Amino acid sequence: VVIFDLQPPPAAAAIDAWERVDVTDWEAVSDAVDRIVNRTGAIDVVIANAGISVRRPFLEMSAKDVQSVIDVNLLGVMALWQAAARHMVRARRGVLLATASTNGSAGYPRYADYNATKAAVLALSRTLALELAPHVRTACVSPGYVLTPMQRTEYSDAQLDALNRRIPARRHANPDEVAAAFAYLASAEASYITGQEIVIDGGELAGSTAADHGIAFPDPTEDP
Repeated sequence: VVIFDLQPPPAAAAIDAWERVDVTDWEAVSDAVDRIVNRTGAIDVVIANAGISVRRPFLEMSAKDVQSVIDVNLLGVMALWQAAARHMVRARRGVLLATASTNGSAGYPRYADYNATKAAVLALSRTLALELAPHVRTACVSPGYVLTPMQRTEYSDAQLDALNRRIPARRHANPDEVAAAFAYLASAEASYITGQEIVIDGGELAGSTAADHGIAFPDPTEDP
């Protein structure tokens, strides 16, 4: 297991190597993938997981801000998948995986740019499932709310409890539950799955999302 990241992983992480890679630099991504293949002889699975988001209303987004989200969330996936796919096509085997989001399938206010990139990743997966068939598979995991350490710092206990009550499962996902979906998609048991997504959202998309609404035009019944 090799991690590409700007920062080194925790010392306890079960990995074989770490490469400092900026996913917005296509040449650097390609060079890093080539180094790994030259060192190990093959590349079996890649997971494009890098992603950023900034919560802000659509009317306040700048071109620079939006471009930075696109560069990481969409173009970063394309860079890694393309670099890996070149080796996988030659080897006639491989799995391309990515972290999408429930935001790619439903509207979440204040995340217009993020939502658009995640929808694009789903479309990319479906497209490449056809282009790279039958030997290279693609798939996405689309999490809803996941209680990562970064996510937890954004909530007070009261805020977390209030949001959990709006999720049918009444809780956030554990990161291990998302990892388990990736492990399945990478395995031989998922050999007939390509161009698809696994949604892990505690039932949120079964109805409406837990996101708020009425941003540009506040609820007239509420006090200003």
